[in-house]
Amino acid sequence: MQESPVSKEFWDDFKRFFLRGVAALLPTLLTVMIIVYGFNFVQNNIGRHINRGVKHLVCLAQGLSSEKEIADFHVWWSAKYLDGVGFVLAIIGIYFIGRFVASFFGRFVWRLIERALYRTPVFKQIYPSIKQVTDFLLRERNVEYSRVVAVEYPRKGVYSLGLVTGPAMRTIQTAAEPELLTVFIPSSPTPVTGYTITIRRDEVIDLPLTIDEALRFTVSGGVLMPPSQQLAGPPGEALVRRALTGDGPAEGEPVGKQEPAEQGEAQ
Repeated sequence: MQESPVSKEFWDDFKRFFLRGVAALLPTLLTVMIIVYGFNFVQNNIGRHINRGVKHLVCLAQGLSSEKEIADFHVWWSAKYLDGVGFVLAIIGIYFIGRFVASFFGRFVWRLIERALYRTPVFKQIYPSIKQVTDFLLRERNVEYSRVVAVEYPRKGVYSLGLVTGPAMRTIQTAAEPELLTVFIPSSPTPVTGYTITIRRDEVIDLPLTIDEALRFTVSGGVLMPPSQQLAGPPGEALVRRALTGDGPAEGEPVGKQEPAEQGEAQ
């Protein structure tokens, strides 16, 4: 039985607005999930043990010795919602550890600890990789990209969006005659990963894009085209149509730039 136009229109509207609702709510839900996971991780792995130690010290300070008195104290502690004391003390403890590691003596001690970890079996296979990830996510100095470029990568005729991070390494630049650049090519849809290449300066095409526009273009898989780079006019519309449908140019349809006559009319 053929579906009625009204029913088809309803389901199309439902699907469109449902996906819009998911797109609106998903970032908030994921943010809440990450915050809850972080709280539970700190509370279960650090705060819980601090709570146990604090309650033990309070029992000693108040002279509670019998099992009934200790049990009543634990009930009172939970009833007053004091289990969060361990979490608060854990956050304060992490802060002071950060202050200690930032000091000259703390950096020296931490280097000794890391050196021991790098030499410890099992740890030396896992710790370096985890340290690279945490340093990338939590470092104070962010990677600075100077501009957006297009490079022929991974082969001739295929252009990739790249972010210039700086000049080439000294050894490579000394061995090569032309000026070289170091370019980071972000992957889609996760631009925090990608490839770093060293390429000749005269082989890159500078693009009039901001870093945010380039990242949005990469994350969306090319869907979010910067307004300044969108093709306009009948030739541009024809190119967009062929790119989306894969059809060849129709007879008499413009393929490239506008003819001089058309340009004069546009002016």
